[in-house]
Amino acid sequence: MFRHQGKNRTFIHNLRLATLLSFVAGIVNVTGVLSVQTLTTNVTGHFAYFAEEIMKRDYAAAITFFVFTIFFLFGAFTSNFLAELISRKHPNLSHVIPISLEMIILISVGIFGAQSALSSIEGKWIAFAMLFAMGIQNSLVTKISQSTVRTTHLTGLFTDLGIELSQLFFYKKPEENKKLKTSIYLRLSIIIFFFLGCILGGFLYNLLEMETLFVAATFLLFALLYDYIRLQFHVIKRKTFRHKTILDK
Repeated sequence: MFRHQGKNRTFIHNLRLATLLSFVAGIVNVTGVLSVQTLTTNVTGHFAYFAEEIMKRDYAAAITFFVFTIFFLFGAFTSNFLAELISRKHPNLSHVIPISLEMIILISVGIFGAQSALSSIEGKWIAFAMLFAMGIQNSLVTKISQSTVRTTHLTGLFTDLGIELSQLFFYKKPEENKKLKTSIYLRLSIIIFFFLGCILGGFLYNLLEMETLFVAATFLLFALLYDYIRLQFHVIKRKTFRHKTILDK
């Protein structure tokens, strides 16, 4: 899911990555909206609010919306910086630190938010932290999938989906048609799992409030464990094959 990059990456790798992490993003998105009334998985809307507050001459509010975008940007920067740094010595582990950092942030926000009645200032810092975490996730997923998968926002996905659905009427060659349908299936999977994450997150928020983020962190932990177990399985398989080859000789 995380380790395969470049030519070694397949549609199945992208599908696993897309469905699981878009589901996580959906949970985080609805938790941010319900808890601090802020979109925490993308920054498009924040630019509109920034412009609106400038027109109202409420510069303090405008600065807040601008800082929202900076924290998302800083999360993306941090994610790729750590991945590049680690990949120089341990290429198979370049994803572990960014995902672990995202988990720590979500868990910390869940603990802090659950233990306090949030003031306006505390709510802003929670939004900053969640945007930073989603910047980490979006950057990592985009890099791993070579920009094929994005899991924290849907605007581009719906645009690409509309384009590809229209292309079905024009690209009739079997290989072109197959490639289009594969891409459409991937994009629909991301959209569906993002919505499912939002729905589940909404129900869970009524029960757990900010601790809903623990559920998102649990799915990230599952993703890391799944990737680690598959890696160990392939290592054991290779060792067994080599041992068998030596014995046969």
